[in-house]
This record gives sequence, C-alpha cells and structure tokens, in this order.
Amino acid sequence: MTKETGWNLDNSYARLPKTFFTAQNPHPVSSPKLITFNAPLAASLGLNTEKLQSEDGIAVFAGNRIPEGSEPLAQAYAGHQFGHFTKLGDGRAVLLGEQITPDGDRLDIELKGPGRTPYSRGGDGRAALGPMLREYIISEAMHALGIPTTRSLAVVSTGEPVIRETPLPGAILTRVAASHLRVGTFEYAANWGTAEELKVLADYAIKRHYPEVEADESRYLSLLKEVIKRQARLISKWQLVGFIHGVMNTDNMTISGETIDYGPCAFMDIYDPATVFSSIDVQGRYAYGNQPGIGGWNLARFAESLLPLLHENQEKAVEIAQEAISVYPELYQNNWISGMRAKLGIFNEEKEDGTLIADLLNIMKKHRADYTNTFRALTFERHEDMVLHGTPEFTEWHKVWQERLRRQNDSKASSQHLMQNSNPSVIPRNHRVEEALEAAVEEGDYSVMERLLEVLSSPYAHSPEQAEYCTLPAQSNIPYQTFCGT
Repeated sequence: MTKETGWNLDNSYARLPKTFFTAQNPHPVSSPKLITFNAPLAASLGLNTEKLQSEDGIAVFAGNRIPEGSEPLAQAYAGHQFGHFTKLGDGRAVLLGEQITPDGDRLDIELKGPGRTPYSRGGDGRAALGPMLREYIISEAMHALGIPTTRSLAVVSTGEPVIRETPLPGAILTRVAASHLRVGTFEYAANWGTAEELKVLADYAIKRHYPEVEADESRYLSLLKEVIKRQARLISKWQLVGFIHGVMNTDNMTISGETIDYGPCAFMDIYDPATVFSSIDVQGRYAYGNQPGIGGWNLARFAESLLPLLHENQEKAVEIAQEAISVYPELYQNNWISGMRAKLGIFNEEKEDGTLIADLLNIMKKHRADYTNTFRALTFERHEDMVLHGTPEFTEWHKVWQERLRRQNDSKASSQHLMQNSNPSVIPRNHRVEEALEAAVEEGDYSVMERLLEVLSSPYAHSPEQAEYCTLPAQSNIPYQTFCGT
C-alpha cells in the first residue's frame, strides 16, 4: 500500500536525543470519513491522489494505519504563552515522519487530533471538525496569498464526538510543514536539555533549514541571523494583508519562517491597529499593530536560548545576541515599506514614502475604511467605492500620491500591474469563513466551503466571480471573536 500510495518517509527528528520527543502512535477512531482533500498538494508531495482517497489512504489520515517507514512521535517543547513561560509539547499532535518529495524536499507530515500524548496535560488529544476545517481554509488561503505557511493535506471526521462546552463532531487534520521546530523547541532544550543536546538541536536546524551557513565559523550566530531575517519578512507579509495571528506565543513561531497554528487567527476588515479577535487576548498583547514588536520579543527569547552556543563567556554571548536582535526592527520596516510601496504602485524609493503611507493609514483609521477593499479600489481607480471618497484628507492625499507616481520612470500601466499583484481582491473574510464552517458542521453541507476555497485559491485574479466575496459583513453590535480551538 505504501509504494502504491507514494509515501516516502524518513524520520530524522526521531534520531535526535530522546529529550525532544516521545514515541507515540495515534489512537484509532471508529468511523473515519474523508471530508476534504488537497489533491494538488498531495501530487507535489509525490503521493497518489486516487489511492489516498481510498479506504487505506483515509485510514492513514485517521491514524488507524501507520504508513510504512513512519516512526510516529510527539514532540516536546516549551513556550512563552502571553509572556508566561511553561513546559509544553504535542498535546494533540503526532508526527508521522518526513515525506521526501520527488524534488528532494523534506516536509513534516503531522496529524492534529489523533488522541492523547504524554504532553496532553489532562486534555483528550482530540480536535473538533470546525477548527480543523478552519485551519484548512486559512492555511491554504495564506499559501495562495504568497505567505510562508504550514499547509493542510486532508481533514477526516472521526465518527466520534469530542466534549467541549457541548459535544462536537471530531476530526483529524493532516498538516504539512517545512518542520515543526519552534522557538519553544530551543527554549525547551535550553531549560531542560544539556549543553550538548542544545548543540545537536541547533546543528539539526541548520542542516535542515539553513545548510548555507553550516560551514560558517560562527554558525550559531548565523542561524540566529537567518531566523531573524525570515521572521521579519514573514510578519511584514502578515501586516500587508491584514492578517492577525491571534496567539503569537513562542511555541507558535517556527524556525523555518512559516506561519503555524491557526486557532484564533482572523483577517482585519476595518483598518485599526488595535484590532484583536482572540477571546483570550483580553489585554491586546497580540493585536494587529503589536505583531511586529511581539515578533522581536519572541526572537529575543530565541537568542536567549542560543546564548551557550554564541560564546563561552555569558556577558559576551549576551552582547552578541543583542547586536543580532537589534537589526530586526529595521529589517521588518524595510520589508513592510517595500510591500506598501508595491501596494501603491511605487517601484523606486523616496525619503517621504513613509509619510505618504502613514498618512493614508491614518485617514483609513479615522474613517473606518476596509483595509483590503481600500487598496483594491485604489488599484482600479474606483474611488467612488471607498468611504474615503470625497473627504478633504483623501483628496489631498490622492494628489500627493499621483505626484509621487509621476516622479518614477515606470508607466501607469506598470504601476497598476504591480498593484494588482500586491493587493488581493479576496481574503478569508471572517463572516465567509464562519458561513462555510456553519454549513459544514451544522448541516453537513461542504459546498459552501468548497466554493470559498476555490475563490481564495486565486486572490490576485480580480475576477468578476470574486466580487461577492469582497463585500463586508452586516453591521453588528457584537464584536467578532475567535477561539483557541485548533
């Protein structure tokens, strides 16, 4: 079955010191049923899409069958959760192994919701259907938007309820990731591992994600610098599309630079840096406007975990780490402002671009303008569609913007093309995601979700069929909230 299906699994993580994981098989479920399946992703992994949708293939997604070559395990890690440090681990996830693709890539294959592990801390290790479908939708939308992310291969229902506030239909998601190495993995090693185990973990991360620095004299400093670069780039991409992660704990920051964990995440409609959706983020620690700063805070925790590898003298190690971290704000800002220039059709750089961008965002905030639709309207010069249209502030800003565009050598057509490729027409609007989840979970109707996934797969197409997915939700006195369900 394995050869026919295309599984080509290796288990390099299982060869790390036992400190970092526990061997753990998934717990079988009674009546698995395939709910959604990512055929293009499966094909890119070298898997047989037809065989994976057979009874044997579904059994793997459900945890009822272990594919040949797999050494299932649950990873140990730690994390600063809302600033508080604690020991954690895969409480409801099992890593099946690493698929070696036809292109030679190595990608983790992980089940979410396959039952208890030694790290479950009293939980049942299971997951509900709604949150698993939510992760499928959002992660695939992020991929289509060009944002580094873990991806979703399949969701199966288990035929068994999970008990939360009320009984909910159970499900298991198959997640694909460059790896599941987290900042929290290094924090775990630094706090509960030996110096040698920390070194082994760092060497493994370098070999897997940054082989280009393997021969560097100061390769652990190089590792730190490369992770800083990737996170600065990643978080700028979040900000550019209005994505709010919602739970930027250090256990949810990957060393690879991929977005991971789609629990209380959501996309911002009305532009406001203070926007928070997560029900548990009562202080707004992970608000939209705070995400860049939290990224730097998390990276500082990563740097702290690497101190023993940076220099044998603690004081000197801290100095080296601080110098490396100090460049993060500039790296982030350069990535972000470059992306904002593209959203405004600007190819070159001028000193006053930051002011031009800030002025627009301030006007948007003042008039409660929709973030995505504002840039979409600017792209196609449909100013009458904007709440900003006719306001003195916008009229003046638009004049300054047009003057700025005229000062570059690129044509107006080139600018518009740049804007079309930088401003998505559609994002996973929160009300559309909820609509799809309600139809799927409450009515067993997956057509709403399938249509949404189809539209989200080409966010820069700007096709007429996408127009209805650009509309805002009906006004409500109840703020939209998300919950940690994944």
